[in-house]
Amino acid sequence: MDTEMVVGMSHDWTADLWDWPLQQDTVIRTVNTKERFEVALDAKGFRPNEIEIKCLGHELWVHCKHEQTEDSYGSIRREFHRAYHLPEDVDTSTLKSHLRRDGTLLIEAKKIA
Repeated sequence: MDTEMVVGMSHDWTADLWDWPLQQDTVIRTVNTKERFEVALDAKGFRPNEIEIKCLGHELWVHCKHEQTEDSYGSIRREFHRAYHLPEDVDTSTLKSHLRRDGTLLIEAKKIA
């Protein structure tokens, strides 16, 4: 039986950084070589504490949720889920993620030798 694992995330955000996106979130790129697997997602508009990344077996789950906020123009709530089946030669114990200042969420792992 596979054990669910939470993938920790590093980031270089500061508390005063906030950029509201003008486009929908998309996959920016995927890299799958003999040495590594990498996926980069557009997570603009989400803070590090609004992003959860989990791995169960070779299924990678990304959940981003921005709680509802209200102002004089109305209310806003954003959320998305992504699921990826990782290649069988990905070493899931090496999974790590990083949220860059530009809003790119990078998830990477080494391959089994």
